[in-house]
Amino acid sequence: MRIRVRLFAIQRELAGTREVPLDLADGGSVNDAWAALVARYPALAPGRAFVRFARNADYAEPDTQLVDGDELAVIPPVSGGARNRILELRDEPFAPDILAELETRLATPNDGAVVGFIGRTRATPGTPAPGQEAEAARHAGRSVESLDYEAHEPMALGILEQIAGEITSRFGVERLAIVHRTGAVPLGEASVAIVVVAPHRDAAFQAARYAIDETKARAPIWKAERFHDGHVWIGEAARTAAEGDTR
Repeated sequence: MRIRVRLFAIQRELAGTREVPLDLADGGSVNDAWAALVARYPALAPGRAFVRFARNADYAEPDTQLVDGDELAVIPPVSGGARNRILELRDEPFAPDILAELETRLATPNDGAVVGFIGRTRATPGTPAPGQEAEAARHAGRSVESLDYEAHEPMALGILEQIAGEITSRFGVERLAIVHRTGAVPLGEASVAIVVVAPHRDAAFQAARYAIDETKARAPIWKAERFHDGHVWIGEAARTAAEGDTR
């Protein structure tokens, strides 16, 4: 059988490619695919303890059996924060159960509250960025067909780490996830997922609201609304510090 392996971030750089076609024996597993991948690109081998796998956009265990035509994504380590924080930029669609996935990775028996938020692509346009007013006027009355997200990835992950630290300081919440899409996001699909777990609901609700508001205001992630004959960049000048912080 033949499968397609997708590589991201550090794995992509080490292999020098984004996609690798692999021929495996029928009945081969994710582990078999990894072994074949490492045989071709030995530089990937040291990362085995830190990667996860997704088969056809769903997380998969190493012993999961593959079939002809499968897509296997190698999910590399994310930003270097604490293990109780999941701060990621993903350039592929979220699985339908992403909130459950993040809750499972974060929650402990001491947590009595889980708050999740999904931001989706909507048809109605937003506020154009400065300088985009004329282009926005040209598309007035039309529906948005998709969004394109672009990020300064190292800086964005650093800002998300700062926001997570502020959430711990302000609300006493240590376990949270902020996961944002990059690239094209079709109408109705999720572009950002927030999950907060905490012992008590008040802190969880406050932390989740703070996470999405500060991410939208400060993270260097840019959004363009696409129409059938053009696009409009959306947003305003980034805030460089937490709301109310005068430094």
